[in-house]
Amino acid sequence: MARGKGKSQRKVQKAKLLQATFVSYLVGTSSAFGPLNFGSKSTNNFSKSKPLVSNWFGSQIQAPYTPNGYSSVAKSLNMVVQERTGMFTNTNPENRRVLPISRGEKAYFKVTYVVLESQYQSSITKACQAINSQREDMCVECVGYLLEELRDDKNLAAFKKDCEDSNIFIGSLIFVQELAEKVANVVEPLRDQMDAVVIFPSMPEVMRLNKVGSFSMQSLGQSKSVISDFMKKKKKEDGSSFEEGMLKLLRTLPKVLKYLPSDKAADARNFMMSFQYWLGGSPENLQSLLLNLANEYVEDVKLKGKVKSQDIAEPILLPDKGIWHPVADKVFENADEYMRWYNDVHAPSAGIKQDATVIGLILQKSHINTKDECHYIAMVAELEARGAKVITIYSGGLDFSGPVEEYFMSRGNSRVNTVVNLTGFALVGGPASQDHPKAVATLTKLNVPYLCTVPLVFQSFEEWQSSELGLHPIQVALQVSLPEIDGAIEPIIFAGREGATGRSVPLADRVNLVADRAMKWASLRTKPTSEKKLAVTVFSFPPDKGNVGTAAYLDVFNSIHSVMKKLKSQGYNVGEIPESSEALMDSILNDKEARIDSPEMNVEYRMSVDEYEEMTPYSQDLEENWGKAPGNLNSDGQNLLIYGRKFGNVFIGEQPT
Repeated sequence: MARGKGKSQRKVQKAKLLQATFVSYLVGTSSAFGPLNFGSKSTNNFSKSKPLVSNWFGSQIQAPYTPNGYSSVAKSLNMVVQERTGMFTNTNPENRRVLPISRGEKAYFKVTYVVLESQYQSSITKACQAINSQREDMCVECVGYLLEELRDDKNLAAFKKDCEDSNIFIGSLIFVQELAEKVANVVEPLRDQMDAVVIFPSMPEVMRLNKVGSFSMQSLGQSKSVISDFMKKKKKEDGSSFEEGMLKLLRTLPKVLKYLPSDKAADARNFMMSFQYWLGGSPENLQSLLLNLANEYVEDVKLKGKVKSQDIAEPILLPDKGIWHPVADKVFENADEYMRWYNDVHAPSAGIKQDATVIGLILQKSHINTKDECHYIAMVAELEARGAKVITIYSGGLDFSGPVEEYFMSRGNSRVNTVVNLTGFALVGGPASQDHPKAVATLTKLNVPYLCTVPLVFQSFEEWQSSELGLHPIQVALQVSLPEIDGAIEPIIFAGREGATGRSVPLADRVNLVADRAMKWASLRTKPTSEKKLAVTVFSFPPDKGNVGTAAYLDVFNSIHSVMKKLKSQGYNVGEIPESSEALMDSILNDKEARIDSPEMNVEYRMSVDEYEEMTPYSQDLEENWGKAPGNLNSDGQNLLIYGRKFGNVFIGEQPT
């Protein structure tokens, strides 16, 4: 039985309990998050511009050991709470306000919107500017709020004031429980005085605020809800998710409703058309959405406006799901057709070999609709520059399992060598309601490495750069913990939100890193097993307390010994395996009570300071807490010491301090 119980174990348990309790306080208890896995895995916070040497969970909640002792959990919690009340995003909604050039005698209407992510910001702004510059009969004022901004009391008060004199309210993807309640508390008392309230997929209490003429969703979730009944029917018939059912409803219902004479049918059609325009996402689509709602429901526009039917274009929509490529002249709905285009047209012109590695990318359709795809283009370019082929897929809903199987697989075999999810969300359900078993089943069939990268959603790039905490806690939950339950690895931040415009910005060094990692994972699948290298890190916490290789109720070295024998049987080069687990322990530790500074511990490698600084571009940022390399811990005064031992291509090392 391994050592490690007792006082040190209780410290770790207490830290984890504090972590879990505080995270629950921050994110609430919404079922929209599904089961959360707040493990010890941390997000890669590497950045050349301003590296973050701490991650939210590791450094702020678990009270890490530093040369100056243990940091105070209470102090860390206080800092997080202060950050929470001061907000993780300081972007100003006023920067999104669009005002009429001149109002005069024109018909006037005001729009307030709340969205989870910022990609719609640019399209809505352009749509409103087009109305103000092109139309002589009407003008519009528009202001938008990112959902996370409503944590700030000043922003919440401004949001309430804007809603009080708004004609139209639009909301989308409001899936954070405590913020959904804030939106509902503001909008619900004002709902009847507004001309239209249009809510696209969000928490039920927000969806029930919908009001488009006589159309509403106040019975959503109840037994007599027509929409709920339709969704249940589609799920029973073909296993459709809520989003897939809604997309099928959107494709068919407006065509039927326009032939029905009643006002209720017309109002229902206007809601469905609004949803189609919203999914289209382009400035042209959103301009038609606003003109249609204003012309139908805003009294001033109905009296003074001169909106003609030809002014309101039909929705311009991409296919609900497909394969997109930045240089292709269309979206492909068939994988074989896409591969013919890629192999016959694109690959030869790009100098990509026919037998090249194939990387599958999962994209968010709304970024393509709104032309906010710069970060996706950068990733495609970097992978192709490395000689890889790419298959870039999207889905109109939040369930990517179908497109993954349809486009990444062919006759039961995978077309791709690695998959990188660039949305940052869980494979099935996104930020809403996850279905991890379904995601796991899909990824098991695919059977390739699955990376889920992180685009900054709740912070601008500038805010994340300067943050002491790193990732926003909500984003850690939604885009790190939940994808890990699916089986995702390597949650590397690769894109940021530009503060002023809300547009996505690729972070060049991190796009390079993701491309390198994707290619490395792909090459690992073809590398002979005998050439593969493995590293096993042995637990050593708290440091310098004789705890090397301990874990409560686990026999660590016996487990490693058994794994090494299994690896040898599978063809891995493990060198000479010691005869017993005790012999394995002795070969690494030499002293079963080894401390971190013990001269008895085996030193496998001595790393010079020059080599360390070359490998660690952010080394100077570490000096404030750790001093200059090589330091006093894990050091012989001249070099950094790597404790452990190599057995063939397997390295077993102690957790560094």
